[in-house]
Amino acid sequence: MITSASGWRKVFAASGDEADAGSLVSADDTVIAALAAETFACRLKAKVTHTPVIAVGTDARPTGPAIADAMLRALLAHSVAVRYAGVIAAPEIMAYARDFDGFVYISASHNPIGHNGIKFGFDDGGVLDRDENAAMVADFEERCADPQAAQHAHALMGRCPAARLDWAYAEQDAVKQQALSVYRAFAKRTIAAADDRAAQDELFAHIRANVARQPLGVVCDMNGSARVRSLDAGFLADCGISFYAINNTAGNIAHAIIPEPENLVYCARKMNRLHKDGKTDVLLGYMPDCDGDRGNIVYWNERTGRAEVLKAQEVFALSVLAELAYATYQNGGIPAHGLLAKAIQTKNDAEDPAEQRLGVAVNGPTSLRIEDIAAAFGAQVFRAEVGEANVVNLAREKRAQGYVVPILGEGSNGGNITHPAAVRDPINTLFALIKLLVLRDAGDRKGLFHLWCAVSNQRDKYKDDFSLADVIDTLPAYATTGVSEQRAVLHVATPNHAVLKRRFQKLFVQEWQKKRAALLKKYGFCSYEAVATNGTKETRGIEDFGISGKGGLKIIFYNEKTQPLAFIWMRCSGTEPVFRVLCDVKGADAKKEKSLLSWETEMLAQADEEYIRSQETERGQDDPPLSP
Repeated sequence: MITSASGWRKVFAASGDEADAGSLVSADDTVIAALAAETFACRLKAKVTHTPVIAVGTDARPTGPAIADAMLRALLAHSVAVRYAGVIAAPEIMAYARDFDGFVYISASHNPIGHNGIKFGFDDGGVLDRDENAAMVADFEERCADPQAAQHAHALMGRCPAARLDWAYAEQDAVKQQALSVYRAFAKRTIAAADDRAAQDELFAHIRANVARQPLGVVCDMNGSARVRSLDAGFLADCGISFYAINNTAGNIAHAIIPEPENLVYCARKMNRLHKDGKTDVLLGYMPDCDGDRGNIVYWNERTGRAEVLKAQEVFALSVLAELAYATYQNGGIPAHGLLAKAIQTKNDAEDPAEQRLGVAVNGPTSLRIEDIAAAFGAQVFRAEVGEANVVNLAREKRAQGYVVPILGEGSNGGNITHPAAVRDPINTLFALIKLLVLRDAGDRKGLFHLWCAVSNQRDKYKDDFSLADVIDTLPAYATTGVSEQRAVLHVATPNHAVLKRRFQKLFVQEWQKKRAALLKKYGFCSYEAVATNGTKETRGIEDFGISGKGGLKIIFYNEKTQPLAFIWMRCSGTEPVFRVLCDVKGADAKKEKSLLSWETEMLAQADEEYIRSQETERGQDDPPLSP
């Protein structure tokens, strides 16, 4: 089992086949589920003085009910009060759990259907942070290592009070409805960026009024995910937005789960068919993963006359643009740097410059285009290691330092986290784009796109009848590797990644010296900087690449003015047994991105080959060679 802070995951299908859509789990995996539940119960009981109350739910995978049953029995045996919702979307259960002591969510997110896993969280609406998860993992592994682990787990589940288990199942539908109500209220608060109910109603009334004048339709490929049972259809309808769903039966997973371009084509085809049928108001589409916390976007391109898939990095960039523009819109059209200048000029105690700082938290491989967008609005970008928990906790750290962080997320994966949410949510991504399209100029008040054109010095690109394609044209141009591409996923033999990265460093420095003139001529690179991300900490200018360990390592390349032009990045996945690489290059030249990524991959292969050769020497010439 991979036990990262983003979730504990393994193949739970009894056959061991990750493509198995069966509902059975093995006896050993039942034990694992029970011991995981016991570990969390003990952490909760040490944290609170009352009887812990938690929410429990699953995504739409077939093995979910069997895992949930084992976990419910173990939790109830430890006198933890549970609110079991059955199939429920991740953002929904995390919003609901804010009223309790925590949650257990059974899901493997975007992994293949035979996988499953567990996410744990307390009452802050997000998964456990790195340190809490590490403590949980240590306790869990100790329990699993006990020779009597299986006997203990079965005895524990046998002690579950039958009446309490029966009641947990009996009130499942009521719990789900309660969770839905809480989630709806939380979604309104998040989208409106306002705690005041009147302010929320004003925004949604504005959206309804504008949609009534200029109709808007949305397609969702639910792909049998947990979002089938969530608020999407009703919430959009209440906003006056037409909603069309396909693969709309929970558990009926029609195709691969990960919401990357190769799977967004089904949504795009539906949009194309609707336009042929005269539904010309359909401008946006999305597809969530199985737990419904990530949804990447399809849009209608009026110029080409067809639906087109947005890349994950583009989705995140548009979301950041939209939410920073919305923050500016709420502040009367004054961007953050304008407010800061005003505060310094007036020296008014009520306008403390520290309170005006605007920030965005992202992961290491998020494209540099985010810095360009943030700078236009006077915002600063902060980077953490890959992993939703890392980015969420970095944003919390920056808020504690006086920053306002309205949006954060992992641009490399798409989707976004809109404060106060602590998890990605396709509804928030969708409404970031809806606000961008709907909140237009009214009298002297500029709309979101007009504000963006003004602060980014692209006033000539604004027009009153703009479409999303016009907005996309104004994004800073970058060529970036997609995380789902085959060339972005490597398998390395070297188990110690600090050693691998030090070997890579030796090769990189040699290559840099040898190819420096060619790199300057071809790319404009004059210098480089090595950066490590571990948890919420980013360390710049490192001299030892190995200090990044299992975290992220990035090499940023600069021009003669020390402006960043590109980066290469690497990290071992925390949720899959693969080593990921990525390249990001300023400008629209995809050839440069491919060339740089190939260079990085070649050097990594050479660094890994040193380990393979050393192992072959130790094993002896008569043994079969190891393969990378």
